Amino acid sequence: MPRITLLVLAAAVLQATPALAHPGAAIVVDRSGRVFFIDTGSGLWRIDAGGSLTRIPGPAFHWMTLDQGNSFGRLQLPTGPGWEIDRAGADPTLLLSSDFPLAIGRDGNLYYPSQGGSGPRQIFRLLPSGQSSVLAQVPLRWLNGLAAAPDGALYYSEDAAIHRIGMDGRISTQVEHVAPSGCIAIPGNDPNEGPLLRGLAVDAGGTLYVAASGCGSLLKITPAGQVSVLLQLQSPWSPTGVALHGDTVYVLEYLHTAVEDRRLWLPRVRRITPDGKSAIVAAITR
Repeated sequence: MPRITLLVLAAAVLQATPALAHPGAAIVVDRSGRVFFIDTGSGLWRIDAGGSLTRIPGPAFHWMTLDQGNSFGRLQLPTGPGWEIDRAGADPTLLLSSDFPLAIGRDGNLYYPSQGGSGPRQIFRLLPSGQSSVLAQVPLRWLNGLAAAPDGALYYSEDAAIHRIGMDGRISTQVEHVAPSGCIAIPGNDPNEGPLLRGLAVDAGGTLYVAASGCGSLLKITPAGQVSVLLQLQSPWSPTGVALHGDTVYVLEYLHTAVEDRRLWLPRVRRITPDGKSAIVAAITR
């Protein structure tokens, strides 16, 4: 039986799951400061405000968003060939996706991209009533991350760029050709692949925090597009997701390996306080 560590040890039973090309990017924080994150090799975890770690039922998917008001608790969630959106927990409810990022906007609606084919993706808007519409069409096959901003806009990441979708569906580029200084490829990634921007979060002033998973770094990007490295990890560790709670930044980090084995991808959670202090608040070992 594996061991689970949160600065202390506890026992847990893990279920075998098939390997995918990358670990999860799912971390969220609720109003009370509880942190929820996914261990792609194990399942769903909660860090309480006091620091204790609790395993809660839920699938070991890749992406997650917080349904704070349980608006989608009774709604039949979308599914399709080879993909699904599932729910877990209560107070709050978590919505989890197997194959694509998703986000609940300031308007309380759920946003997620269409699946299938090789062309552009539509961004769907799903209301708690069950009514669905298309907000925008993005010229990408894959979205690496999707985040809702306090001003109502959505932001999505691709390998070296971040774009903004206004509530009128118009798309603009926030930053492109991102190339962090000192980028060192992590195991399993080609150095020519670049930063591989994944999970992201947006603060009230429009500043972006994004996991440059391919470079093992967390980037801070101002509304003017100025990029700086907020955190640089040592390979084989790399961030995959980021969440904000007030002025505090939470980072989901994974131990990467050159082989695609979920059980070898070990997650940990880091907290960065407004004064710049950084500390690991949860770490999982097997």
